Amino acid sequence: MFPEETPDRWYKISNQIPGKSTIDVLEHYIRLIQDTDAIDFGAMDRYIPSMWDLEEGSDSKEKKRGTSWTEEEHILFLQGLLKYGKGDWKNICRNYVTTKTPTQVASHAQKYFERQKLGNVEKKRKRSSIHDITINHIPSSHGSDAR
Repeated sequence: MFPEETPDRWYKISNQIPGKSTIDVLEHYIRLIQDTDAIDFGAMDRYIPSMWDLEEGSDSKEKKRGTSWTEEEHILFLQGLLKYGKGDWKNICRNYVTTKTPTQVASHAQKYFERQKLGNVEKKRKRSSIHDITINHIPSSHGSDAR
């Protein structure tokens, strides 16, 4: 509605939003840009996506548990990680783990890297995790193939 070149752009935008000042609208926009950059570039320490959504047709605010990752999805995630690197969740989602959203891939990556950081410190874990499968477990022929 108001391209970047529009004179007094933020004033005009704020006039479309009752009860919000130009400063309110601009500050909100800046926070949105910072959040999307944090997601896109993998700076997830301050952005932790939730793995739940509201049940359709339900007025209650009950949390719905996300679907667990399969071993196949995790291996595809690792292959995408090899190709695109840490932080490029959109491309990993688009080209490798097509069953998950970029937010789900980012959340999975956060858990994966946290588990890797623990390393040998917790060798006596009570149960194994899909995150125990690392890049070293992937056959090298898959590392460069895009899906």
